Amino acid sequence: MTIDIAALKSWIGRSEEASDVVTPRLVQSFDATFAPHLAGRAEGEAPLALHWCLAPPISPMAAIGRDGHAAKGEFLPPVPLPRRMWAGGTIETLSPLRIGDEVTRRSTIGDVSYKEGRTGPLCFVAVDHEIVTPRGVALRERHNIVYREAAKPGAPAAAAPATAEPREADLTWEVESSPVFLFRYSAITFNGHRIHYDYPYVTEEEGYAGLVVHGPIQATLILNIIATLSGGEPIKLDYRGVAPLIAGAPFKVKAKRLPDGATAAWTEGADGGLRMEGVSRLT
Repeated sequence: MTIDIAALKSWIGRSEEASDVVTPRLVQSFDATFAPHLAGRAEGEAPLALHWCLAPPISPMAAIGRDGHAAKGEFLPPVPLPRRMWAGGTIETLSPLRIGDEVTRRSTIGDVSYKEGRTGPLCFVAVDHEIVTPRGVALRERHNIVYREAAKPGAPAAAAPATAEPREADLTWEVESSPVFLFRYSAITFNGHRIHYDYPYVTEEEGYAGLVVHGPIQATLILNIIATLSGGEPIKLDYRGVAPLIAGAPFKVKAKRLPDGATAAWTEGADGGLRMEGVSRLT
C-alpha cells in the first residue's frame, strides 16, 4: 500500500468547532457508568473527563465506514489504513465544567506522521482540542490517533507486555470490564466503533482476542485516580496506550506519587500486563 504522506500533511491546520450542553442527564449517565471510580467534586461540577462525551461527531448511517466510525476525509485526513486506535495524548485541566454549561470544542489537526512499525505501517494523526465554557478555556488536549493495516489472516492476537511483578501503587481500583460497561460508554459518547461491541467483527476481522476496552475509558479512570490521589490539584497529563485491554475480566487502575511531586497512573490487565500509562506533572 502506498501512503502519500505529503497529501495527508496538507490537512495540518484544518479546524472545526462543535458545541454541546452539560446536561443533568449526561452527568447522571456518566456517574452511573463509572461510579464508584470517580474523583470527588464540588456541587454543580461535572465529573472529570466528561468532555469526551460532549459534541461527538454525528454522521448519518450512509457516512459510516465498515469499522463503525465516520468515514475519513471529512475532518480527519483520509488515511488509507483501516484499523484505528486511541494512542494517547496530553491533557491539561484548567477549570471544571459545570452542569448547565454550554461548551464549545475547538479542534485542529496538529500533526500527521508515518513510520514503519514491527507490525507494519503506522500513521499517526494528532488533533489539538480546546474545551471552552462561558468562563474561558476549561481544558486543553492533544489526542493522538494511530492507524494500522488490516489484520492478516491467521495472525496472532496482539499480546500485552508481561510484567514480572505488579507495580507498587499508593492507590488501586479494580474495575469490571463487562460488555455492558463498554456498551454504556459507547452510548454516551455516540461511538460506533465495532471493536467495543461486535465480538465476531473484533475477533475475526481485526484480530483481537475479544472486545477492546475504549482508550478514553482507561484515560478517564487514570484522570480520576490521579485527581483522587492528588486531592484535586490541576492535572497536566502525558499518557500513552501500551497494549489493547481486552474486556471480560476485571482490570486494575493504579496511581503513585513520585519523589518529584508528579503522579504516575496506569492500567493493568488481569494478567498484570501494562495497558495504558501516564504521568501528571505540574509546571
